[in-house]
Order: sequence, then structure tokens, then C-alpha cells
Amino acid sequence: MFSAIARVFRTPDLRRKIAFTLAIIALYRLGAHIPAPFVDFPNVQSCLQQSAGTQGLLSLVNLFSGGALLQLSIFALGVMPYITATIIVQLLRVVIPHFETLYKEGQSGQARLTQYTRYLTIALALLQSTTLVTVARSGQLFGATGIPECEQLLTNDVWWAQLLMIITMTAGTGLIMWFAELVTERGIGNGMSLLIFTSIAAAFPASMWAIAQSRGFEVFLLVLAVGIVVVALVVYVEQSQRRIPVQYAKRMVGRRTYGGTNTYIPIKVNMAGVVPVIFASSLLYIPALIAQFNMQPNAENEIPGWVAWIQQYFTNGDHPFYMLVYFLLIVGFTYFYVAITFNPVEVADNMKKYGGFIPGIRAGRPTAEYLDYVLTRITLPGSLYLGFIALLPLIALAAVGANQNFPFGGASILIIVGVGLETVKQIDAQLQQRHYEGLLR
Repeated sequence: MFSAIARVFRTPDLRRKIAFTLAIIALYRLGAHIPAPFVDFPNVQSCLQQSAGTQGLLSLVNLFSGGALLQLSIFALGVMPYITATIIVQLLRVVIPHFETLYKEGQSGQARLTQYTRYLTIALALLQSTTLVTVARSGQLFGATGIPECEQLLTNDVWWAQLLMIITMTAGTGLIMWFAELVTERGIGNGMSLLIFTSIAAAFPASMWAIAQSRGFEVFLLVLAVGIVVVALVVYVEQSQRRIPVQYAKRMVGRRTYGGTNTYIPIKVNMAGVVPVIFASSLLYIPALIAQFNMQPNAENEIPGWVAWIQQYFTNGDHPFYMLVYFLLIVGFTYFYVAITFNPVEVADNMKKYGGFIPGIRAGRPTAEYLDYVLTRITLPGSLYLGFIALLPLIALAAVGANQNFPFGGASILIIVGVGLETVKQIDAQLQQRHYEGLLR
């Protein structure tokens, strides 16, 4: 293992790629700590320290931005606009036939889709930065904390100052998107995934230290032990797949023989990745967000009944009803996303076109029905696994009160392990091209 790592740094090309990737990551983390114009940085830091653990509505976005959102930095929006734009464009393939046609055209069509994703990212960044600046100006960024510093986060709230903040944060999102594409082209791994990985990993040491300070060393060791078990479980499930054997018949083209090979279709247990968790989290934030803007009491000095109901069931993550709805949404979104991304009819038609067949299954419609049968049943354990991992922080909140600082659960651990495994595989493939021995054995 150590000799393989040494070979990584002895290979000039690979060493340059890793150094370039680390340099981009360093610039990204630097930008996450540079405040946007007209931000009262001392007040923001004071508010962050005094209101730790109360920013429930923005916790997911703040997680993906590496803490830059609540610091109102130039990279405050992080990668969320790009993630949202990518998911929207992917879902629009089902609704808009032109997008599906572009996707099937190959590299040129997918380049057009990438361009559409960039435009949509900038539009979403404009919208989100406007919302963020408006909420920060109103003093509600951290919710109703009652802390004086949280109500005065900006040094100047005139319209041109707000416009400059919006332009700066939108430009920051564009710069992050450029960083990610540079890493993908000239570095190691997928650039956007690595930037998300960096944002989440940056919060791990502070989260663990906060648990040790607030709950004691015994709880810290317990969380660490649970984290090791969870990481091992996630690695095991993420690597698990059902391999459906496929054989290709031999065919003669002139004097050459083609086909006659055996291969397989790998169907992962977790084909949906982290997307269902993000979908479910975002959907559950909507009722609480609507209720937050309808907190005005009526004539009897009482808040509306529906607002009180939402506050009771959809604001506190440790409530059993919230956990049940969250779990069911993840299971439902897993089936929905897998049905969009994997089309058994298309796979069966491609196999039939090139002379491939599954042993014991007729080509064409029976193959599509068999693939759908396997996919439906293998998605069930995958969706249950996603629901269990996503509930871990909420279970930690109910058990030891460590929800805000519990790093081994939800979207964070899925992204950390998934990106880590993919990056190691890419380094291993680079090593095997040059030394015939990889990083993994």
C-alpha cells in the first residue's frame, strides 16, 4: 500500500495532476472564508458562535458550501446551484423530447446539455443570492434567535450595496463551476464531486471536537465507533452490485468475426446515489420555510393553527412523524430516480441491436421485463439503506442530542465515501497504465 502511494508521487504526470487538484481545492477553501462586500464580518462570526445548531432550514445548503453560506462569503452559494441545475436538466429529459434527443446524440449533444446546465446554474445563482441577501438584510438568516448581532449582518443595506453582493455571489458560483471543470479536465476525479467532498470534509474535525466538548469524551468515542461501522457499511453497499450475464452471438462481417464474448450488466444496489436524500430534505424544508414567513399572531395573539402544526411536526427532526415522512420520501424518490436514469426497454433494445442476450431470456420485450423485475427488487434494499443512513443524524439527536454535530450520516457520509472511492479508482487506473500495479490490491 505505502509503496503504491510512493509510486503516485514518483510519477511526474500523476504528481502534477494531484498538485493541480490540491491547488484548486485550496483556492476554493480560501474563497469560502472571504466575506462578500458590505458584510459585517465580526457580527457574522459572533452570531455563528452564539446560535450554533439553530440554523435548521439552511443546514443542508450550508453543509454543501463548507460553512460559507452562513458566513456570507463570496462563495456563499457553493455548489448547490450547479447541483440543482444538473438535476433539473436530467429530469427535463423525461419531459422535453429535445433534451432526450441531445443526450442520445453523443458527445456533441451532451456538450449542448452541459451548456444549458451552465446557463441554468447562473440563473439559479442570481435567484438564490437575491434570496440570501434579502434574508440577511431582514435579520432572519439564523431564524428568530433574539441575538442582536444576528439582526445586523450588513454594514450597508442600500439597493446598490445589495446589488453588488448579489453580483459577487453569482460570480463566485460561476468561478466555482470553472474550478470544477478545470479539475475534471486537468486534475484527478470529477471536479464538482471533489469540491463537494472538500466542503463536507472541512466540517468533520470541528463537528467531532464540538461533540467532545458538549457531550463528553465517552460520547465522542461512541460517535467515532458508530462512524467507523457506518463507513464500513456504506463502502460495502456502494460496492455491491447484481451482475446480469450477457452473451453476444458471433457474426461474420467480411472475413472478420465479431461478437462471441461474455460480459455482464452491473446493477448497483444503490443506483440513485445521494439524490433521493437531497430531494427529500429539500421537500421537507418547504413547509417549515413557508411557516417561517407566516409567524404573525392574529387578534388573539396566537399564530395560525396550520403554522403551529408544521412547527410541531416538521421543524423538530427528532419527532417520530418527521422521521417517518422523511424515510418514506427517500424510499419513494429512490424508485422515481432509478426509473428515470435506467430504462430497461432501451437497454434491451441496444442488446438486441448488437446481438446480445441474457442466457435463458428471449431478446426484446422479455429481456426488458426481466431487467425491470431485477431492478425493482434490488432497489428495495437500496432505498431502505438510504433511508437508514439519512435517519442516523436524527436518531443521534433523539439519543444523545448531537444532531447538528453528527457527521456520520445523511448526505454527508454518502458523498464522502462515494467520491473517495471514485477518486481512488481513478488514481488506481492511472497507476495501472504506467506500472501494471494499481493502488488497490
